[in-house]
Amino acid sequence: MAFADELRLGLRGLVRRVWAPRGVKIVQHLELRYEWRYLVLAVDGLGGRGWWAWTTSMKGVALAPVVAAWQAAGIPGLVWDGAGGHRGKPVRAVGLPTVVQPAASPELNPAERVFEEVRRAVEGRTYPTLADKVAAVERYLAALAAAPERIRSLAGWAWIAAALRPVAENPPAS
Repeated sequence: MAFADELRLGLRGLVRRVWAPRGVKIVQHLELRYEWRYLVLAVDGLGGRGWWAWTTSMKGVALAPVVAAWQAAGIPGLVWDGAGGHRGKPVRAVGLPTVVQPAASPELNPAERVFEEVRRAVEGRTYPTLADKVAAVERYLAALAAAPERIRSLAGWAWIAAALRPVAENPPAS
């Protein structure tokens, strides 16, 4: 089971907190262009694995090929929020089992914890193009994927292991 969500990533950056000596004024430049893409991420915190793709929207027609690729990669099911694109006909037609999280509960989704780290790695600076920012995120995610223990520390929450343990010990009859 993998937990999934999307992160809108664009050139209109965010100001981030940074450490500085007392009395030193920090200046962070912001890009004010409205251009973005969506990072669609699925994370298996217990197995220490992550899968991601980029889309131009959150609509079901854009998400369905991503979900199909994840299914082909062996993800047995997804847990994500109830966004319209997640529940649309194109995504349901893929046939990957999904569990919808309760509304307004992003703190239950380990993918959000990975997004916090992505933001920490790339926000607070400007990029000449959206492709440059996407490349920075790709580099970060590739390094993260090469360190399964880091993914486990970010997203391998004890309550998820406890909730999935009975399923692993007593699989449902087919």
